[in-house]
This record gives sequence, structure tokens and C-alpha cells, in this order.
Amino acid sequence: MQSKLLSRRDIDFLLYEWLDVEALNQRPRFQDHSRETFNAAIDTAEQIATDLFAPHNKKSDLQEPHAVPGEHCLEVKIIPEVKAALDAYVGAGLLAAGQDYELGGMQLPVTVEKVLAAYFTAANVSTTSYLFLTIGNANTLLKTGTPEQVRRYVRPMFEGRFFGTMCLSEPQAGSSLSDITTRADADPVQGLDGERQYRLSGNKMWISAGEHDLAGNIVHLVLAKIPGADGKLIPGVKGISLFIVPKFLVNEDGTLGERNDVVLAGLNHKMGNRGTSNCLLNFGEGKFKPQGKGGAIGYLVGNPHQGLANMFHMMNEARIGVGAGAAVLGYTGYLHSLDYARNRPQGRHPAAKDPAQPQLPIMAHTDVRRMLLAQKAYSEGALALVLYSSRLVDEQQTAATPEAREHAGRLLDFLTPITKSWPSQWCVEANSLAIQVHGGYGYTREYNVEQFYRDNRLNAIHEGTHGIHGLDLLGRKVAMQDGALFKALAGQVRKTVDRAASANPQHALSAELRVQADALAAALRRITHVTQALYAAGDMNKTLANASTYLEAMGHIVVAWMWLEQAVVAAGALAAGAAGDDANFYQGKLQACRYFFRWELPKVQQQLELLESIDTTTLDMQDAWF
Repeated sequence: MQSKLLSRRDIDFLLYEWLDVEALNQRPRFQDHSRETFNAAIDTAEQIATDLFAPHNKKSDLQEPHAVPGEHCLEVKIIPEVKAALDAYVGAGLLAAGQDYELGGMQLPVTVEKVLAAYFTAANVSTTSYLFLTIGNANTLLKTGTPEQVRRYVRPMFEGRFFGTMCLSEPQAGSSLSDITTRADADPVQGLDGERQYRLSGNKMWISAGEHDLAGNIVHLVLAKIPGADGKLIPGVKGISLFIVPKFLVNEDGTLGERNDVVLAGLNHKMGNRGTSNCLLNFGEGKFKPQGKGGAIGYLVGNPHQGLANMFHMMNEARIGVGAGAAVLGYTGYLHSLDYARNRPQGRHPAAKDPAQPQLPIMAHTDVRRMLLAQKAYSEGALALVLYSSRLVDEQQTAATPEAREHAGRLLDFLTPITKSWPSQWCVEANSLAIQVHGGYGYTREYNVEQFYRDNRLNAIHEGTHGIHGLDLLGRKVAMQDGALFKALAGQVRKTVDRAASANPQHALSAELRVQADALAAALRRITHVTQALYAAGDMNKTLANASTYLEAMGHIVVAWMWLEQAVVAAGALAAGAAGDDANFYQGKLQACRYFFRWELPKVQQQLELLESIDTTTLDMQDAWF
């Protein structure tokens, strides 16, 4: 039976026919791998996700983590199926799948690692969150921590003995991190290996996986401010530093020591991801007094006042992860609704309404096919974008020349806000359509699609709002390095346009590829001109007033590019004689590309007209007028 998590045929197409991940095996880091080893890892991930993650997805949503009084502080209780699933994941060695052999890893390419992650997220995003926060935490410490910090915290995390978090936001400071008030005072006591020790005090809000009983220790990465010489916190971002604050202190030999002064103050109850504990944490409130003093003991990561730069290692990785999560939740919702549409009888054709005739599967109704085709275009396009971005990470890390690595880095920097935000917007729309395909049943908790919608709706807030990523793209990325990032993207799009325009003229599909290539080239020229006009306005308030619209327009152009890339490959396969199920698969790709170019890309024109006019309707609106 075909999986309703993801389409393995599509995964194979994206990895091997389009992104050519097998070519990475020629590089020293991946030379031990082959298509067979990649497939073995994917098979393992799909099996564990199907058998142990998916079955309790609904149960963990209905029986979410809850706080109970413990001996000294609140504790969190979680259904036992979560730990069983996590233990299986750890036992398969997947926590370190992309890491060096020396860290117990498999040295898999990031592109393949993201496919493994996709299966688990599609199966159960809440349970998976504990794992991916840990991986992001460990990767940050690998880039910014000391060898002692790697030994004491990273290795136990990759072994699954410790789990990790990221602690940024506070009750009064969400996206505005310059306003955090958690403070870190220097402690005269030295930590292990002579490192400087601090005492932290304050509160952190919205901390996913902040408290649980799923691992022996929780390693919090905490943003806090080191006070100035006058003892006061420095306004703005200058004083922000990054600290390791473990739930339990770790002894020299790696065993757990006394409890640190970080405790659960309460749980937040989100509309989705309800199986992930989401916490308000208090640091240094005096519940525990490690080493006989108040304050949560923390260890500086990297240099003082570089906390945001260090934490961004985790945040940028997490942003691609959020986009991936949004894409696969849209994807699994699509597959669930596709299965339902093929099996649910309802109604008859408008021209054949004889009630004596059997009802048709709803797949036979044009509007249902419209909703399914839209879902396919959104979810498969989003997954392609996520895996393309992941392939850029592999290029950035392992390409043969500095120039190739720099080029991949520029593309990745430009695409990151789009990779996070576009799936978070349009794959929620896919989930909405999946509910509608189910009819009345889709609006009940007895069917999975309503939960997929609620879970996915959170991705618009995870790792930065839609508006913040619009400001990042238009306010920073398009102007960085004198426009070098924008130019790098435009150059790649033009290469695809050229390939599509030069497709085999003898094949019937070539004419449509050329039409689509022309449409994409025109959209690229248009947004280039509009970008120049926005910056020529001479007033950044006006330039950025509609940055979210710019993000949406650029996102649609980028995903149209992703679809044209796939269409070129599919058309080539059909021209080479693909038949049977393969031919149907490629025709499906071409039809989804056709849908995106005819139904979605034209939406960009109106957005670009609005942007080019430097419209200030929203900017001019006054509080008193609401």
C-alpha cells in the first residue's frame, strides 16, 4: 500500500533524477556512500516513522504534555509512546546521521538527512520536535563551542542521552530580542577546564521541549545579557551573549551532578504541535542553589556580546527545518485527501444525474481535482525548494572550489527567508484544501487532516514571522554585497530558462516548456525592475512598507522556477520513452507545473504593480482610524 506520509517515487525523482545527489559521492566526505546506502537510510526512516511515530500522532495531540507537582518543582508528564519512538530513532543512529564518523555519525549529505527528517515530521511533528531541536543545538555548539563543551554536551546529545533547546524569547520580548532582560552575572567560581562561569536570572517564554522526562539531561542554549561595568544591562543587542545552561550540571567524568536552577513555571497550550511541551522557564528563581548559591549556572559560548551571531547558526538551520516541516505537513495532507478522493463515493456528473446509477468517487468531480492539483503544486513545489536549499548546504560545505562554495552560500542566504516562509503560507493552504476535499468529515477530529492544518499553522510564527522574513529579504538580502545574492539567484533562474527554451524541438512538450520559460523570464525581469524602483524611493519606510508582499511575489517566482526545473527533467524522461507508471508520474509533474504557471504565477503581476507604485496605504493608516 502506498504510504500516506510522503511519495517515495517523488523522493527518488527529487534526489536522483533532479538534484543528482549521487554525484556527491565523488567527494571525500561522502565517498563511502552510494545510492544503496542512501536508500537504506531512507528505508529505515520510513519504517520507524510509520511504525512508531505516526500511530501516536493523534494520541499525543489529544493527551498533550501536562504539568504535575514534583518534589521541588513542576514536572512534565508525556505519554509513553513518545519516549519509545525517540528511543528507536536514537537506536538507529539517526540523531547523528549527518555528522562526522568521529562523532558517531554516518556522514550523510544534508540533502539526504533532510529526507530522513521529512518522514518523521510528516508522521508526527510533535514527537520529532524533541529530536530536531537537539540536532540544531548540537550543531550550534559544534560551530561555536569549545572542545570541552563539545565533549561534555554535544557527544551526549548525539548519543541521545541529553536533549537540547533554544531559549530566545521572553514574555515581553518575542521577535524583538534587543529587549530581553535575562541577565548573566559573572561568577568568581571557575567551571570545568577553567572556563568562565555565570549566574543567570530571568524568564524565557515559548520554549519548545523546555521540560520533560525523555532524556537524562536538557541542554538549554540561552540568550542573556552580560551587564556593563555599572551593573546595568546594556540597551539593544550589544550585551547579548549565548550560554549553555544544563538542567543538571555535568561532572568532569560526564556523570550528572546537582540540579541547576532552571525550572518550569508553566506550560503554554498551542493550537498545534500539542505533543511538544511548550514552556515558560524561570532561571535563577531560587528553587535550587547549585554550588550553594542562587542563579542558574551557565557557561559562555563563544565570545561575550556575540550571542545573536552564535545563535543564528541554529536559527538559520531551524528556518530551513521549519520550511521543511511545513512542506511535508502539506504533503501528507495532500496524500490523505488523495486517498480519500479515490475511495469516497458521492454524487454524479452534472450531465448524468440518474439516481439509479451508482455514485462516483469524488475524484471524478472537477472541483475536487482542482483542489488536489493545487495541493500537489504547493506541497511538491515546497518540498523541491527545501531539498534544493539543502543541496546548497552540501555545496557550501563540500564543493571543490572556494568560488563554488561562495556561490552556493549566496544562493542559500537569499533563499532562506523564502524557504521558511513560502511553505509556511502555501502548504497551510494545501492543508485547508485537504480538509475541504474530505467534506464534513474533514472538519472532525476523527480524520487526520484537521490536525495537520493546526500543526502547520504554527509554522508562520516559528523562527520569525512572515513580516520579519519579508523585511529580511527586501531590507537586507537583495542589497547585500551590492546585490550579489540577488544576481546569483537571477543567474541560476536564467540557466533554467535557457535549458527549458532549448528543449528538444521535435518533442510535443517543448513548445509548452518554452512558453513557461518565457513567463518565468518575464517575471524575473519584472521583479528586478520593481526591486530597483523600491530602492530608488529614497525612504526605507516606504521601501519596506509592503515587504511581505515582496516576499510572496518573490516566493512564487522561486517556486515557479522549482517547477520548471522539475518539468524539464520530466519532459526529458517522457521524450526518452518512459512508459507505464513512470509516464503517469512524469505527466503528473508536467500538469502540476502547468497549473502553477497558469493559476499561480499570474498572481505575481498584481503584487508587483502594487509594489512598483510605492503604495503607502498601510503605512499611512493611523491608530485612531481603526
